[in-house]
Amino acid sequence: MGILAGSMLLTAVPSSAAGAGAGGSGVGDPYFPDDGNSGYDVADYDVRVAYDPARPDHLTGDTTVTATATARLDRFDLDLEGFEVGSVTIDGTPAKSFSRSGAHELVITPARRIAKGARFAVRVRYSGRPVGKSWHRLADGAANVTGEPHSATAWYPANDHPSDKATFRLTATVPEAWTVVGNGRPGPTTSSAKGWKTHRWYEDRPLATYLSTIAIDKFTVRTSKLADGTPVINAYSPGIPIDPGTEALLPEIIDFLAAKFGPYPFSSAGFIAVNGEPGAPGGPGALETQSRPTYIGPVFDSSLVHEYTHQWFGNSVSFTDWRDGCLAECVAQYAGQLWDEKGGADLDTGFYRSMIEESGRNPAFWSVRLYDPGPGKELDQALYFKGSMMMHALRRTIGDDAFFGTLRQWQQEHRYGNASWPQFEELTRKVSARPDLTGFFDAWVRGTTVPEDKYLYPGSLGSIAPTNPR
Repeated sequence: MGILAGSMLLTAVPSSAAGAGAGGSGVGDPYFPDDGNSGYDVADYDVRVAYDPARPDHLTGDTTVTATATARLDRFDLDLEGFEVGSVTIDGTPAKSFSRSGAHELVITPARRIAKGARFAVRVRYSGRPVGKSWHRLADGAANVTGEPHSATAWYPANDHPSDKATFRLTATVPEAWTVVGNGRPGPTTSSAKGWKTHRWYEDRPLATYLSTIAIDKFTVRTSKLADGTPVINAYSPGIPIDPGTEALLPEIIDFLAAKFGPYPFSSAGFIAVNGEPGAPGGPGALETQSRPTYIGPVFDSSLVHEYTHQWFGNSVSFTDWRDGCLAECVAQYAGQLWDEKGGADLDTGFYRSMIEESGRNPAFWSVRLYDPGPGKELDQALYFKGSMMMHALRRTIGDDAFFGTLRQWQQEHRYGNASWPQFEELTRKVSARPDLTGFFDAWVRGTTVPEDKYLYPGSLGSIAPTNPR
């Protein structure tokens, strides 16, 4: 989120939809028990929408979800907020029935039972007013979608949990004067005789649903390439300043992060900068939408470093559930310090000491756990500030070779999949050959008070420790 292994499903909690031959509504996330659905694993989303900015309260959608059944299915759910659902088919056959339940459940009964292991395609046609908080109306009818931990259900039916990642195709039709920007690489753009234009985008690497996006505006689109030929596509809403200097920094930032974390994981890059209305939901801010982060307002180098770090931590390697937020935010915030260090900053005497001085012995600063912070705190500021301090203290505890080696091996082992914070701790012990790190992680990650001095001032940080240690 903005500065301030393989796809897997969790065990479902029982629900009104659960039973013999039924997928459950919810994958068992301890913070969001109704998010996602069990009984199947999505492989691909093919999202087709039509939108007229002159009619901003109406979206027409036609989405096909291709999945594999992980259980015998007489019934299953998709997540979708609002809209009137016109029809549902499974492999071309109309569903026996479909109905709405709760805040975002679309409960589907297929005409024929879906066998465990079978691949199937669910096509949902729907229309109406986007109601989700992540659908943002911008100036003059423009719109974009960003939100964490939720956003997808504001515009298409999905298995809305990071543990079920899938490739993503977007086909969006808008009036001729408007442009659509999405995730991944652009496909062909076609025009109709009636003054409409259809834009196509394809993300060929699995994404978590909250990282999908659509942005509709009268964009200025600027393109270039990274040194290896990866296309870079930057889109600016009217009124957003275009800074060629910031654009030129992006390849340097990607190269810098790749040297720390491993090869850039996606086949395209760039950003979307939208001009949000004052007070609009989600703005000002930024989100690490996959392969093309979204910014509400101008783009700066510090925010590029943060959101691009998420392309590795959070996007390529995603959470198993929302207790794992430190895997994304702790690392992304610390990457900003690494960028400063590249420019000559001394992180011990600068960043770290200033954080100690500012936080002092303030109990509130230390009170939130970094792993499993609690419902409603999954994106707490502690993950950014206490989290970046923890990453630096860990680096000073195990040394640069083991620290950056762990980050690179993490990406190699879990690329395009999901992993948990406890797995990260175990890998750190393995790479550093330090099985004694339990005390460090208990103090920093699971602790709710200021760590003991031996964990607060490890290695070279001892030079800034108080004269009289506690």
